[in-house]
Amino acid sequence: MPNLNSVELKAFIPSRDFALSQAFYQDVGFERKFVGDGIAYFAHGDCSFLLQDYYHPEFAANCMMHLLVEDAAAWHAELRRRGIAETYQIEIGNLKQQPWRMQDFTLTDPSGVLWRIAQNL
Repeated sequence: MPNLNSVELKAFIPSRDFALSQAFYQDVGFERKFVGDGIAYFAHGDCSFLLQDYYHPEFAANCMMHLLVEDAAAWHAELRRRGIAETYQIEIGNLKQQPWRMQDFTLTDPSGVLWRIAQNL
């Protein structure tokens, strides 16, 4: 039987302004591991994604990412402390306890991609 094991899955995230989006994700706490040929590889712990120098408004407006963290309240407080919303003119939602047994908040990136940063309860 062939080896059909998966190794990793990464999403491609659009960016309206590639340089601005790279700065945003680094300020949020992701590490830029590689950039070249219109792609930037970002990671935080075992989580990663590919930022692309590509933008289509409908795609960006419908793209949503979910980042599961150990402490959503700490992430929320740290992003507020860093002034991410003011620096990038984006929105950070309030921390909420969800009926699906998660606590989360939303973060919209400079291109309109919606992130839900959550922890299991």
